[in-house]
Order: sequence, then C-alpha cells, then structure tokens
Amino acid sequence: MNKLQQLLARQQALVDAARSANRSMTEAEQSEFDDLQRQIDEERANGGQERQGQSAATAATATTTNPPADAPAGAPADNERAIQAERDRVSEITALCRDFDLQPDEYIRNGTTVDAVQAAIIQRLRADNAPIGSNVRVTGSGEDDFRRDATDALLLRCARVNVQNPTDGARQLQGMSLRDLAIECLSREGQNANSLLRMSSDDLYAQLCRQFYNPTAAFPAIMDQTIRKSIVELYNHVPTTFQAFTTKGTLKDFKQTADHEYVIGGVGDWLLVPENGELKPDMPRTELLPQRKLDTYGKQFSMTRQAFINDDIGFITEVPGLYAEAAKKTIDKQVYKILFDNKTIFDGKPLFDDSHRNLIKTGSKPTQTAIQAMILKMQQQKDQFGEAIYITPRTIVVPVGYEFDLAVILRSAQVVGSNNNDINPLYNYPLQIVQSPVLNVLAGTNECPWFMFADNASARGIQVDYLNGQETPTVRRMEAPGVLGFTWDMWLDWGISVRDFRGICRNKGAKIEAE
Repeated sequence: MNKLQQLLARQQALVDAARSANRSMTEAEQSEFDDLQRQIDEERANGGQERQGQSAATAATATTTNPPADAPAGAPADNERAIQAERDRVSEITALCRDFDLQPDEYIRNGTTVDAVQAAIIQRLRADNAPIGSNVRVTGSGEDDFRRDATDALLLRCARVNVQNPTDGARQLQGMSLRDLAIECLSREGQNANSLLRMSSDDLYAQLCRQFYNPTAAFPAIMDQTIRKSIVELYNHVPTTFQAFTTKGTLKDFKQTADHEYVIGGVGDWLLVPENGELKPDMPRTELLPQRKLDTYGKQFSMTRQAFINDDIGFITEVPGLYAEAAKKTIDKQVYKILFDNKTIFDGKPLFDDSHRNLIKTGSKPTQTAIQAMILKMQQQKDQFGEAIYITPRTIVVPVGYEFDLAVILRSAQVVGSNNNDINPLYNYPLQIVQSPVLNVLAGTNECPWFMFADNASARGIQVDYLNGQETPTVRRMEAPGVLGFTWDMWLDWGISVRDFRGICRNKGAKIEAE
C-alpha cells in the first residue's frame, strides 16, 4: 500500500466511525479529514496513483448527501467537486448554528442546504421575538418601577414637595410606614416575609444597615432617591433674591482664576483718513479682571435608629430639603453682606466709593429725588479706559419696608404731594423692585442702605460661580463611625466675586421705623 492509499484509508476510517455512531464528524475528526485531503492533493500533484474503487472522500459524501441519480459513477473530477461542496456545506452550517446557539447535527445528517438552514434560523428568531401587540412600549424593570413608586409615595407625605403626576403604584404605597417599606424591600430580595414581620423594628433596622454597601439593595436606594428629589424641589423654590441682580458663572476647578482674564477695550475713536492718506495701526488696550475662586460648603445629617423606629418619614422628606434651603440662603446672605459691608475690592478701594461714582453720600429712604439722583450717577460712570459707558438701570434693591412707597413713586402719573399736577418723570420707569429682609437683619437699628443695579448686559457687577455649573447640592450616603444610622454628606461648591463696581449704586439709607 503506497502513501496515497494509506491517506485514503485513514479518511475512510474517520467516515466509517462517524457513520457507525450515526453522527457527523467531530471538530477534531473534521480537522484531521481536511489535513488528510491536503496531503492527498499533494500526492496526486506529485504523480501518486489512487487505488481503484470509491475513494474515502466519495464515501464521506455518500454518508451525508444523496448524489443525483444521473451522476456518472466513478468520475474522479465529479467526486472531488462533491467532496469540496460537502465540506463547505458542513462548515457553513456549523458556523451558522454556533452563532445562534443551535445544534447542527440534524441539519447535516438530513442533507439540508445552507439556504434552508438560514431560513429556519430566521423563522425561529421571528417566533422568539415577536411583539405581543401593536401598542408595545419599552419600560423599566418591575424593580425600577417599585423604587420610583416608593420614592414618590414618601414624597407625597411631605406637604412642601410637589410630586408631578404620581402613579397609581405611588398612591398605593403612600400609607406605608418605614418599617412596612423595609419589609417589602427585603422580601423582594428573597428574604422570608413571615420572618421579617416577626422581627422587632430594632432588629429590622440592623438588617437594613448590613445592606449599606450593597449597590443592588432597594431600601437604601429609595432613601437616596427620595432625599435627592426633596433637595432639588425645595432648593429651587427658596425665595432668595440675589439671582435678580447678580450674574451666574462657572469654574472647572478650585484654583484661583489665572491672571490672563482681561477685559478688552480702549480702541479709541476712528481717525480721519485723508485722500491718499495712510491707515494708522492701533492696538486695543486691556485691563485685568478680578480673580475668582470657588469654595466648598457642606453639612452632614443622619437618619438615626430612633428616627426609623419612630417612623419619622418627615426626616427623609423634609430635613434634607431644609439643609438645601439653608445652602441657598447662605449664598443670598453672602451676596447682601458684600453690598452691606462695602469692603475693599480688587482695586484697593471700597466697592462703593466717590472715585467709583457709585455712592450717594447723603442717605435717605427711597424718594423720587433720591432715585433720580442714583440713575444719573450710574449713567455718568466710565469704563476702565475712561470712555463713557451705556448703563440701563433695571433693579432697585431695598430692605423690607419700602415696597409700598416705591409702588406709589413708580406707578403714579403725577408727582406725589404736588399741588400743580406735575408729571412724574419716574412714571412706569422700568425698574424691578426687589426687597430683602436680609438687609433689615444686617442693619439692625442702624441706617439701612439700598441699591440700584444695571441690567446684566451692560455691567458685570457681582457674580456667583459654581463648579461646572452645578447649582444644586450634591448628596452622597456615607458610613460615619459612631453613628447609629444612615448618614448622608451634602455639599455645594460656589464662589462670589465683585467683577466690577460699575453698574451699581448705593444710597446709605435711613433708619427704618418699626411698625
């Protein structure tokens, strides 16, 4: 037996083994079969002689497919093409079935074509992924819906938080106590509900505390989400007034802003160019802007063991919001303190100073004469380069006690107290009235100043910066040593700076008589 005959015999043995077991060849057998075929092809190319009769490759083809009845028997070229076609069919079917987690054996034994296998796979995918109805919509998982409903249910019990469009699920959970909610969460996670019901509130709380670092635990996640919603809702509705006359900015880090912040201006007047004259070069002048810097402010609070046992839902829904309100009121107080204290700013002079042309020396309460004097004072201010600026007064900021007087001054067609029906020049003057009790508290029994601001488009004034534009406090659950309870850290990053003294004016004011 020559080498070619030995290779063919080994191929026949592989085919006979698969046939006797009523299966297709394994991956290892197929690999060996293909390797033998390459050697056979090489032997034939080198002039080797094949024994008479049906080759092993032809037999392999016969085990898996039925050749056409009119195929010429013993034609070597036809046999080789049939062998190659069968190998390709088996390979493609095996790859297709592997991609879609199917068994290829039945398709191979039955002589199924590749196209038929592809059609069968598509039909199966259609059956497995068919839509249930025409109005299909993608929703979150049932657990996500439960957590959302539980959060809204807790917030519904807080009169100060407005829950938009609560679901029926939230309404159903609204009467749950913290203990009931804890049992529901733990039972959903696989714990025995009857055992949980028999636990004391203290033992149940200890069970919840063990879930502190479990990212999939429902009860801590519901607490976190409730607190965040409460913070955002209550923070946004704090009736502070600093937003009416300050600008808002953003910084990306806590470094003091670099010295390359400049204001560009001072280009001067255009020059006459005579006939055949020459255009003269010019360079705009710049002035360094004041530096800005952020600081971090924060608080820490806990839902204590006693609060859980006492079912103090108000702690979860209201206390975090109170801290958020305090953060915004802190910003408000800091802004007004800058106005009231009148400390030295970036140019080494007080914010309100004669040299800044933004101070009315003779203090008084708001009157028509005093308001007109402030408007004129502001409109005569100059920019950093000595040029006239265009100031449009828009906001008058006063302590509590002058609101009604201002309404008369700005809404009366005639001068108040005039017997000649003099026209009031301030009638319908576009001034927004802002009053703040913070000024009253800062002044106490002393004179209380009041102020006028230009619109933000014509003056920088005072700016409140936030880290990356984040205006609401961030909250994060923490584990505090020695604290029996869930603990949350809350913080907000902001900085307040005087960007320019122009566009602001101060009247020293007068004592406000208490009613």
